[in-house]
Amino acid sequence: MIDLEALELTNSDIKRIKHPLVGGIILFSRNYENKFQLKELIISIRKIKKNILIAVDHEGGRVQRFHSDFTRIPKMSLIGKIYEKDKNRAKKIAKLIGWIIAEELAAVDIDFSFTPVLDIDYGSSSVIGDRAFHRNVKPVYELASYLSEGLGFGGMQSVGKHFPGHGFIKSDTHFEKGIDDRPLEKIQNNDMITFDRLIKTGIRGVMPSHIIYSSCDEKPAGLSKFWLQNQLRERLKFKGAIFSDDMSMKAAENSYNNITSRVHNALIAGCDMVLVCNDPNQVDILVNELKWVPDKESLKRIQSMKLNKNNPSKNSKNYCNESIEAARSIITGI
Repeated sequence: MIDLEALELTNSDIKRIKHPLVGGIILFSRNYENKFQLKELIISIRKIKKNILIAVDHEGGRVQRFHSDFTRIPKMSLIGKIYEKDKNRAKKIAKLIGWIIAEELAAVDIDFSFTPVLDIDYGSSSVIGDRAFHRNVKPVYELASYLSEGLGFGGMQSVGKHFPGHGFIKSDTHFEKGIDDRPLEKIQNNDMITFDRLIKTGIRGVMPSHIIYSSCDEKPAGLSKFWLQNQLRERLKFKGAIFSDDMSMKAAENSYNNITSRVHNALIAGCDMVLVCNDPNQVDILVNELKWVPDKESLKRIQSMKLNKNNPSKNSKNYCNESIEAARSIITGI
């Protein structure tokens, strides 16, 4: 999965999209001017490769790539604060948020958002913080489950992140190496519970972190067979698609200097799709050097993330006893 340079496709973008190893596009704020422009951009992408996955980080709060013409989604910690006072109201809001995200992204033919965040807010992370629902495990998995239900009603799959949990350490793995030295049992009995619960309710996508959990493995989670095979696939019985976090992030780069080695090792570890963003030169090197043939089961998992255009909401005027307009009003009024 790669990114694009601007508001329209460049010749370089077109060449990269045509490469057989490229199966996804992630969009950023630099690719968005207004809804009409975005639709035209996506149409031009699908003319090149009809079934390519198109995704975006559209969590809400400080991680929402599209603003004008889209509903402002609040930070997830705000939903957690509502939960402390009124659990049912918070659950309903989480469900409506998922529905609105799915409806608005589906309207421009985007397949999914990398959401929900399943990390616990330990009060120490410089990059997670208010992106997390809560400091306690139960509100995190309950609210994330309702948000995922809303996404599903809009025909969209969820991607839980950042496995097995990114909320404990201060480091921002975009810019630095991150090490979490907690014992495995502590991670399993806290952070991983949120993933376990969402997997049991049918979540289809998971994104691992780039943190090194030093008591368990010397590699970052997204490059680790221990985390992706032993813990995620075998222990938690996850059958869906695994998407790496961006392989251009500093924490991933610290493990393997060469982009091709990084991506190859992530695929060997168990990722179905690997993200390489914000460095088009590295993408060009990668697609020329990487030798990889995905197996049929991996391709099925990736394709299961496609937007379901025959979703129930197309035949329903309301959800949670609210119209789409009322849902927007409730969300923006928080």
